[in-house]
Amino acid sequence: MTIRVTTVGDLVDERAAETGGVALVMPGARFTYPELAIETDRFAAGLRGLGIGRGDKVGILMPNTPDYVAALIGSAKLGAIAVPINGRFKAHELAHVISHADIALLLIASDPHGVDYAALVGAVFPALADSEPGRLALPEAPALRAVVDFSGRSPGSLGRAEFDAAAASVTRAEVKTLQRRVRVRDTALLMYTSGTTARPKGCLLTHEAVTRQAENVARTRFFLAADDGFWDPLPLFHCGGIVPMLGCFSVGAKYCHPGFFEPAEALRTIQDERCTVLYPAFETVWLAVLNHPDFASTDLSAVRLIQNIATPERLAHFESRMPRARQVSSYGSTECATNLTLTLPDDPYEIRMHTLGRPVEGMEVKIVDPESREELPDATMGELCFRGYSMFDGYYKDPEQTAAAIDEDGWFHTGDRAMLADGGNLVYGGRIKDMLKVGGENVAAVEVEDFLAGHPAVDIVQIVGAPDARYQEVPAAFIQLAPAATLTEADVVDFCRGSIASYKVPRYVRFVTEWPMSGTKIQKFVLRERIAQELAALGITEAPRPA
Repeated sequence: MTIRVTTVGDLVDERAAETGGVALVMPGARFTYPELAIETDRFAAGLRGLGIGRGDKVGILMPNTPDYVAALIGSAKLGAIAVPINGRFKAHELAHVISHADIALLLIASDPHGVDYAALVGAVFPALADSEPGRLALPEAPALRAVVDFSGRSPGSLGRAEFDAAAASVTRAEVKTLQRRVRVRDTALLMYTSGTTARPKGCLLTHEAVTRQAENVARTRFFLAADDGFWDPLPLFHCGGIVPMLGCFSVGAKYCHPGFFEPAEALRTIQDERCTVLYPAFETVWLAVLNHPDFASTDLSAVRLIQNIATPERLAHFESRMPRARQVSSYGSTECATNLTLTLPDDPYEIRMHTLGRPVEGMEVKIVDPESREELPDATMGELCFRGYSMFDGYYKDPEQTAAAIDEDGWFHTGDRAMLADGGNLVYGGRIKDMLKVGGENVAAVEVEDFLAGHPAVDIVQIVGAPDARYQEVPAAFIQLAPAATLTEADVVDFCRGSIASYKVPRYVRFVTEWPMSGTKIQKFVLRERIAQELAALGITEAPRPA
């Protein structure tokens, strides 16, 4: 199957010229493809009227709304670079991204379900309040020329009225002239990684990377067509929100985004829009839907495919709850513009449950020894490496990190443990650095997590290392229980004892109802810090031994 290479702006306009079908469904909004093309042209004109041009960075710090979609595509039409900012970032991270990314124009809007972004930006840049709107000169962010607040007129910002006036001052012909100058290898997105283990790094993704990957996955893995409805709750500051959306646009399908994820509303949307492919991706999201009281009474008969990333036991549970819909799983990252591998709906059950599938066509994968970087044979755990058309172009303004991650032959070294088995399907082994060293024994956190996930009372589990005077570190388990389930620390230890090696048995168990999150990922370093601080406060230096 031939996959076209195009730009983000042209992708939308080409589809608008071919179909009047529904492109985008969000709370309170519905756009056909022609309407979306017009709205993104208008947004591009507004950005242009405020001085944005080729190569300029447009920061987006907003809830998931049609304005967000228009900002992403409108920036691309000008040859500007959209910088979607993680809505979970706090002042320290936000200050770093706005300054490091050289953002020239920052778009913000209030989030009724979360953070007051205007107040957050004001706290990060105190001088903003006394600045002339549209003519900023902030010492902490010298590239930033203007902030547009679409929810009002916060101090130092322009409002929607000024943005609309700027749009009215630019002709559609000027927008189209700039759009025709955009090259497929130009940078379309500067995506900052979620920062689960370190300061966020900016991944440079080209128009080719995101549009070609979007269409490739849509056509060859999800088998999307114009009559499909695709439900995706992942935030639009995440590749998992943006690239599947572009995949829908590549085939003329309907992209349904909930704005703010809420399981009851998710069920209503999937039912009412007759969604056929669902992309919850993370078990924290899909468990909330399956466990909702309305699940049993909701008509989900149109669903044929669901993409989730979870343990084999959890995937099997998911498929048992909706046996007519095939569960598929994936390995993905920002550095490869989402999905690097995916199982297929007609793969054997064991392949779909126990592997992450084969590489997407056009992408190369190999497994190497993390130390020597020599390629390893199949069925041998090592470091996962990939290269190909959808790979990022490097980390922005970070040549050292780029050189450390991408070798001279163009292979990106992921830092993930994996192996190729069962005919080239990927088996994941966790982060290389997510290995515990328990008294000299290596323990993969993911192995213990997979085992504990098999307990019927366990919904979500994360294993981290707790400091220990005797063993250097020992496993600590953080567990979210299934609804109405009960479990004690002793129950968890008893479940493990005799079934896994004694040095893998958690020495500490903590039950949680909320997780420290960065985008869609659980921040394990926060959990490690939490247990270390707790033990230090209690004066505990050595864990109790399992009986």
